Amino acid sequence: MHPTNVRRPDYFHKVVDCQWACPAHTNVPEYIRLIAHGRYSDAYMVNRESNVFPAILGRTCDRPCEPACRRARVDEKPVAICRLKRVAADLREDISDRLPKAPKVTNGKRIACVGAGPASLAVANDLAPLGYAITIFEKLHVPGGLMRSNIPAFRLPEAVLNEEIDQILQIGNIEVRYDSPIDSMKALLDMGFDAVFVGSGAPRGKNLDIPGRYDTDRIHIGIDWLESVAFGHIDKIGEKVLIIGVGNTAMDCCRSSRRLGGKDIKVMARKPRGYFKASPWELEDAEEEQVEILINHAPKAFVIENGKLQGMMFDKVEWEIPAKGEPTKSKIIETVFLPADDVILAIGQEAAFPWIERDIGIEFDKWDMPIVDKTTYQYTRAGIFSGGDAAWGPLNIIWAVEHAHQAAISIHNYCQGIPLTERLPPTMNLASAKMGLHEWSYKNDYNPVGRQKMTHVELTERFKKMNIEVELGFTPKQVAHEVERCLNCDIQTVFTDKLCIECDACVDVCPVLCLTITPNGEEPELRKRLSAPAENLKQDLFASGALPQTSRVMIKDEDLCVHCGLCAERCPTGAWDMQKFNLLIPYAGKPTCTTKP
Repeated sequence: MHPTNVRRPDYFHKVVDCQWACPAHTNVPEYIRLIAHGRYSDAYMVNRESNVFPAILGRTCDRPCEPACRRARVDEKPVAICRLKRVAADLREDISDRLPKAPKVTNGKRIACVGAGPASLAVANDLAPLGYAITIFEKLHVPGGLMRSNIPAFRLPEAVLNEEIDQILQIGNIEVRYDSPIDSMKALLDMGFDAVFVGSGAPRGKNLDIPGRYDTDRIHIGIDWLESVAFGHIDKIGEKVLIIGVGNTAMDCCRSSRRLGGKDIKVMARKPRGYFKASPWELEDAEEEQVEILINHAPKAFVIENGKLQGMMFDKVEWEIPAKGEPTKSKIIETVFLPADDVILAIGQEAAFPWIERDIGIEFDKWDMPIVDKTTYQYTRAGIFSGGDAAWGPLNIIWAVEHAHQAAISIHNYCQGIPLTERLPPTMNLASAKMGLHEWSYKNDYNPVGRQKMTHVELTERFKKMNIEVELGFTPKQVAHEVERCLNCDIQTVFTDKLCIECDACVDVCPVLCLTITPNGEEPELRKRLSAPAENLKQDLFASGALPQTSRVMIKDEDLCVHCGLCAERCPTGAWDMQKFNLLIPYAGKPTCTTKP
């Protein structure tokens, strides 16, 4: 193996598994340490720099960071990263003086944003402080997009949503035109904006075109139904409700139905449980509220008698489970009838662009979606950009935010005459965490405490109103326990090969056998003869240069390391050091390094 190039920020970034997995690359270990020190406002600002909506995401994020968390390799349960984000948001003090502000004089460039959802709001957050005048066109009478219309208030309280949206709208130089749907891209372009960002989301729910679909008004499209509930147009539902689909929207539909009078609520899944699209915690919350989830039921027909919905017919199926991927082959075991007063279709959603003319230089793909460049976020017509669900279909809010950051860089470059592909790479800082012979600037002992369980409002209370937030947040004791579970993966083991005397002290003291001093070789062969076999091929091995005594190499399995620092404590020559890694991410108009080389 060649010596590992640790000067590349990506190497240490990848070791910080949670930050690497986060689309916006939020500095998770740093904000958890700040929470541990009671510095909630600082923790909130660390979050806000990258993810823009800490309080919203602390309640609604799809948590891609948690499956990646190193703690799960130790005791099978990741750190409650998302819920700690909420802790920082709930316990922070007034941070208004730390938020970005627009300059008094604009730079003369005008940007139009279509939709006031998370992507457009994040674009405004990045560009307004640079002097751009932002105009957001929103079809509803309030901002927030699907965050407001499709996430029920019992998960995301209106006050929390309003506060973080207002933080952006109060930056300055941002105008929102409510009740102003865009029905013609050509007309929008004629308004003379310097650039356009399309952040209109995925506002169309998928239909289920089977017999009986159009013979009653008691069959609802999930996201449309949730919007009607959110704005008070629907305040009741029948006692027997069938939800078709098993994604997160289906979970919001079934739990909302429970609060509107539904008593016998069934979620109908075509496939076995291991293939559900809903997040595990969403499924748990629904089942806690006595929602029944039935697997292997494929919708066959709606049963209508005298214009009234009676229920649905389903093919009960048995799937052939493949070794990899989702099952595609099934056989019908029987056909069953399930009664229903209402049916809600939550089988997916998609973007819709009837308002974009097909003769203005914007190319569409085979799914009738505008083609968006995955590096520049630009349409095939120059000056039009996109992100969030409108670009590549439904994803989570955190993805919309990251798309917005990248699109904002492109919009800034476009307006300033800089090539869109001229994008600054991330850089990094490394600083020693050593404070004494056996003393570090982080807590490096292992705490065996288990993952803390979120406390919920009692079932007897939570159904009284639609806007009673179910999750109560962590108690101070729970916060103290949960922050101790973080392994501080951003405190990196940094090795200087010329200082090593090959005494094997670090190898002996390592509690997880992640270090090996051995003759060099090809990586596949080398992985098999380490102190512990390196089986996770997705995680890199560290390889030193030739050691001065024997020309052997130091190999470290980054996948196993728990960042305890014992190697650095034991090393008699300081060849090992624990250094804090800080990823510096470029944003629009903000280089990561301002010092000239």
